[in-house]
Amino acid sequence: MTVWHWVRHGPTREKTFVGWRDVPADLSDTARLDRLRAHLPTSALLIASDLRRASATADALEGADHRRLEDTAALREFNFGAWDGLPFTEIAERDPDLSRAYWETPGDVAPPGGESWNAAAERINACVDAINASHPDAQIIAAAHIGVILTQVQRALGVSPYQALAHEIDNLSCTRIAWAGNMGSVEQINHCP
Repeated sequence: MTVWHWVRHGPTREKTFVGWRDVPADLSDTARLDRLRAHLPTSALLIASDLRRASATADALEGADHRRLEDTAALREFNFGAWDGLPFTEIAERDPDLSRAYWETPGDVAPPGGESWNAAAERINACVDAINASHPDAQIIAAAHIGVILTQVQRALGVSPYQALAHEIDNLSCTRIAWAGNMGSVEQINHCP
């Protein structure tokens, strides 16, 4: 069984959509990082999205007994295309029908120049499956993004994307999912130590 400890990166303080735009995380809450670090396995593989908010979060969590894997674009947040950097209200005014469909019927709906839930999930699932195959029975700490984590919650629970979106994933929270072959088991969602 491969156990993933999904950590959402530190807060960005952005008030707009942030997908592939590379913005920093605020990692100044050292007490919270210490509590999270204490909750995570001390001997584990550590991987992150290649976006600096996730990579820096992994850096802050890295311990002496962690083995760091290369940061990867496969674990990036959804690509919001033309919406990246815009506030929700502006997106709703600019693309009212499309933005409503994106949230109410996620799946194949994509923002202009961006990627759909299904396209992002395919990218992320392929990465997770490859790591599971390469590292069976490993403990893996993955510093990533809300969309990435929700695709894995969706897959492990066997629910729709819309149902997965009902779960909150706070910054610096941990969501634990165990994989035995193709069978996922969600052990914890949005735990904030």
